[in-house]
Amino acid sequence: MTEQALITAVIRPEIRALTAYKVADATGYIKLDAMENPYTWPEAVKAEWLSLLHDAEINRYPDPEAKALCRILKDYNNIPAESDILLGNGSDEIIQLLLMALPANATVMAAEPSFVMYKQIAQCLGLNYQGLPLIAEMFELDLPAILENIKAQQPEIIFLAYPNNPTGNLFDSEAIEQIIQQSKGLVILDEAYAPFTDFSFINKLTQYTNLLVMRTVSKLGLAGLRLGFIAGNPNLINEFNKARLPYNINILTQCSAEFALSQTELFAEQTKIICHERARMFLQLSTIKGMQPCPSAANFILFRTPENKATDIFNALKEQGILIKNLSPQQGLLKDCLRVTVGKPEENNAFIKALRSIG
Repeated sequence: MTEQALITAVIRPEIRALTAYKVADATGYIKLDAMENPYTWPEAVKAEWLSLLHDAEINRYPDPEAKALCRILKDYNNIPAESDILLGNGSDEIIQLLLMALPANATVMAAEPSFVMYKQIAQCLGLNYQGLPLIAEMFELDLPAILENIKAQQPEIIFLAYPNNPTGNLFDSEAIEQIIQQSKGLVILDEAYAPFTDFSFINKLTQYTNLLVMRTVSKLGLAGLRLGFIAGNPNLINEFNKARLPYNINILTQCSAEFALSQTELFAEQTKIICHERARMFLQLSTIKGMQPCPSAANFILFRTPENKATDIFNALKEQGILIKNLSPQQGLLKDCLRVTVGKPEENNAFIKALRSIG
């Protein structure tokens, strides 16, 4: 049997049709492509953290339910006492757990453009995925079209990122509530960028049985821990927990996250600086000829370039040592669009200076 024949025989067609998720090599660049918090911890905080890790029993399995961490996360995120949470190895595993639990041939819907893993994981599992195109220019929900699709197809799950990635905007909250009310299936509000906005659906969890809110600590400044969670009705959470692999949150992540979430003032100050820099970058981008930044409630800014210039600008920035995200190859509403993460002031200054020089 040839290599290709073997692949065809053992790999499902929907997997063979996909492209693996690629992460750009950022070595040697000012890294503004991955929506990370650019700030590390003061040395005294690092020393306290390392002292804690010193006593971690890595020869033992971790708490399979991460009970202490769950209590801290619920308190830190103001999750209603009546709700429960489920932890995952980043939001990606949470999305995978949700979709693994669905019936065969279930329908999954998500706004487009949005976080690529909704579609990627749904297709990997052979589910019926349908994108819900946003309204051009403002990237808003097309509510009449969405409600029509919900009525016609009765999706098991709808994903809505709030704020949305990669566009950065907050969808209209009243439109989201109508979607929740009209859906017989689950509506997942992905609030990965919650640290950078005051808007949330956490306080709606007890109002809607079919609403679940997903969050991560990655954007807060703990991307290396790979920790996400989903909150909602305890009976639903219990069902999804059955699909979770045991010990999915390792002991070092549990210890580190428990310690980090006690540093509330540190993260609050870092978030404040990032939001200030976001506003400053938006104003500066607005003054560069041909650049059209989109209002953002996240820690990045999407901006539209002159027609057919996005890739040239992306490459020119790389030549000057700055790595951002080129979204234009995705075409559709993202044609001619680039996305830049809000970094440290000096990194943002270097980006703006380089972008002005390309002109």
